[in-house]
Amino acid sequence: LISSATKSLRMETEILEKKLQDAQMKLAEKDGDKEKEIQSLKRLISELEFQLTMEKSNSESFLDKLRKEIKHKSDELEKLTQEKTQLIHSLSQVQEENSLLQDTVRRECEERFELTAALGRAREQVLELRRLSGTLP
Repeated sequence: LISSATKSLRMETEILEKKLQDAQMKLAEKDGDKEKEIQSLKRLISELEFQLTMEKSNSESFLDKLRKEIKHKSDELEKLTQEKTQLIHSLSQVQEENSLLQDTVRRECEERFELTAALGRAREQVLELRRLSGTLP
C-alpha cells in the first residue's frame, strides 16, 4: 500500500513538475514577449522624442526666420514712411513754388496787357500827332 501510494505520489509529482515546467516555459515565453514589446516601445519612444526635437528645432528656426522677416519689413516700412513724409514735404514746397510762379506769371501778363494797351494809346497819339502835324504848316 505504501509502495503503491509512493508510486502514485511520484507519478502525481512528475505530472505536477511537468505542469510546473510547462507553466514556467510559458511564463518565460511571455516574459520574453513582454521584454521584446518593452524594447520596441522604448525604440518608438526614442524615435518620437527625436522627431519632437527635430520639429521643435524646425519650429524655432521658422520662428527666427519670421522674426527676422518682420523686423526687415518693419524697417522697410519705416524707411518708406520717411520717404513718403519727405515726398509730401517736397510736394508741398513744389506746390507753393508753383503757386508763386503762377501768381508771378499772372502779374506779368497783367503788366504786359497794360503795357500793350499803353503802347496802343501811344501809337494812336503818335498817329494823331502825325495827322495834326501834317495839316499844320
